[in-house]
Amino acid sequence: MGVREDIKAVFEKDPAARSTLEVLCCYPGLHAMWLHRIAHYLWEHHLYFPARLLSHISRTFTGIEIHPGAKLGKRVFIDHGSGVVIGETAEVGDDVLIYMGVVLGGTALEKKKRHPTIESDVTLGSGAIVLGPITIGKGAKVGAGSVVIRPVPPGATVVGVPARIAGPDPSSVGKLDHNVLPDPELLVVSQVLDRLNRLEERFQTHEDFISTSRIALQRTLLKQDEQILSLLKDVIDPEVGIDIVNLGIVKDVIVDGKNVDINLVLTSNICPMAEYLKDQVRRKVLSMHGIENVRVNILDEPWNWDRFKGQQTSQDQ
Repeated sequence: MGVREDIKAVFEKDPAARSTLEVLCCYPGLHAMWLHRIAHYLWEHHLYFPARLLSHISRTFTGIEIHPGAKLGKRVFIDHGSGVVIGETAEVGDDVLIYMGVVLGGTALEKKKRHPTIESDVTLGSGAIVLGPITIGKGAKVGAGSVVIRPVPPGATVVGVPARIAGPDPSSVGKLDHNVLPDPELLVVSQVLDRLNRLEERFQTHEDFISTSRIALQRTLLKQDEQILSLLKDVIDPEVGIDIVNLGIVKDVIVDGKNVDINLVLTSNICPMAEYLKDQVRRKVLSMHGIENVRVNILDEPWNWDRFKGQQTSQDQ
């Protein structure tokens, strides 16, 4: 972890940097990082008081408070760092960009892991607060002023209070352009409007085709699993505002006569909406003619953005 690569990281992440001398003298984020490495060395060798004292001196001169027990990776850049607080058990990976006012805080009083883990290539916007022993996945971005209290998948962008997933943006990895951040609430509203439009189309269809037998015939032309997937597109994930089929949560639909098994892969293994989604899926599938038993299984495997089919797929349905 040399001084040269720290300086190089500044030039890569701050277009205002003009010269090496300016970076050496006028970037308190660098000064805080260099002093923290010394303090962390002392902490690791059980010299706790000197480590805390050096950390306190660093805070006085830089306005950045980093506990000497925190583990910071290579090329971590704290830009405009005033007000940044990083707790004792926090872990920060390589090439992380941290703006002013960011807090990596704890939520417990016990002497255990109680601060976040920030994986490599993450960007934390100004005033972002990340609380508890959660993980912010590699390449994720946290919008300014967001309060993150749940794990964030790799590559995701989260905004708001509490922070919600706004969507993947592979084209801008490492950047955090707040003027083009998606709005998850607006996305939910757009999904609701889209659903209303689809309901209006269904009512129009019923008016045009009065004969119920003809409607039933059209439905039987579809395979049962396709009918089920079509029904499940009406189940919206409240946190993301996207239906669970296009979001990639539905992994398998297994039909065995009157029995159906639905396998789901949730975006987080501690998703607070798990029971809600299971209930909605079960009700939708039971509404099909001939289905008597539905079992909804939550698979213990990671969800990633490769499963996400995108908004365009949802709109084309």
